[in-house]
Formats: sequence, structure tokens, C-alpha cells
Amino acid sequence: MPIMQIRTAKKDDLAQILQLYDELRPNDPLLTPEQAQTTWQNMLHDDRTDIIVADMDGKLASTCSLTLNLTLTNGAKPFAMIEHVVTSADFRRQGLSQKVIDSAIKLAWQKGCYKVMLLSGEQLKGAHQLYRSVGLKDGIERGFVIKPD
Repeated sequence: MPIMQIRTAKKDDLAQILQLYDELRPNDPLLTPEQAQTTWQNMLHDDRTDIIVADMDGKLASTCSLTLNLTLTNGAKPFAMIEHVVTSADFRRQGLSQKVIDSAIKLAWQKGCYKVMLLSGEQLKGAHQLYRSVGLKDGIERGFVIKPD
């Protein structure tokens, strides 16, 4: 049985993170190796960005990102966004998405956030059940999104 570790991503995880993102968003534009490396380095050195991974004996099985947003409201406490939740098809139905999300939420609390938000596709009912299982609640606030044409 593989040993599972929930941890923050490190420099050498880029290739496996990109593989997970390809499963999540297969139609995204391809990044050049230089683009990917530069962005990855920026993310790793940004104190307000954390990439949480489920590492199964060196194989990244699941991930999500946590981003803190500064604000002058709520006593100047930041709020956090969880995005890009994905578990590789080979590792689904093992509770790994739940573990990375739970870890991200705990990290947000440790960093003094007053709330954690997560947007999800309206049609992803199964994912919504997962999000509720870790304590996220729907019906409190409503998300609105705009994307460029």
C-alpha cells in the first residue's frame, strides 16, 4: 500500500502538476516550458499562493491551489480562494480531493483568513457534495464570473 503525504508543492513537482491540470482542463492552451517554469517559480515564491498536493510514494495524485487576497475589510484579515481541485483518474474515490481541500482550509485559518471561498461549475453536483463534506457551504454568498470573449 502506497504511503500518502499531504504537503505543499515544491520545485520538482511542476511536471506532475501540469499532468494533473491537463486532466482537469484538457482544452487549455499549451504553455511553453519557459512559460510554465517562470510561472511555477513565481507561484512558489509568492507568500499568498500555496499548491497543496497528495503525494502517493512520489506520484502526485491530487492537488488544489490556495490563494490569499488582502483586504481592508474584516479587520484587514485576508480571505482565501481554493481553485483547481483535481485528482488523477488513477486515484479517484480514495478521499484525496477531500484531504487536499481540508489541508488548504486549515492552512487558510493558520494564515488568519476570515473566510475561504471556492467556485465550482454549476453542473458539477458530485463535486458539490465533496465540498460540503469538508464544511464548505453553499447558499451563503453567490458567485459571479466574467471571462473575456
